[in-house]
Amino acid sequence: MPTPRIEIHYCTQCRWLLRSAWMAQELLTTFEQEVGEVALIPATGGLFEIHVDNHRIWSRADDGGFPDIKALKALVRDRIAPEKPLGHSEPKPE
Repeated sequence: MPTPRIEIHYCTQCRWLLRSAWMAQELLTTFEQEVGEVALIPATGGLFEIHVDNHRIWSRADDGGFPDIKALKALVRDRIAPEKPLGHSEPKPE
């Protein structure tokens, strides 16, 4: 089975490269054994989306802004390694 690919599509006009690169770093650090690749994909028009194996897990337009890093890690974990504990990054139950 191929290892998961995460894509972060970000708007270059909005200067979201640094935010995208930071999120990629966080995901690569947290999922160093589970992820095969994190790709930063330049876009325009205010686009900010995150995909795991071609399945969109976050859209700035649809989900309202940018994901909190803890929430993003939980979304990725749920797709690629549901058994993996996130420790201090685990979202607190409401």
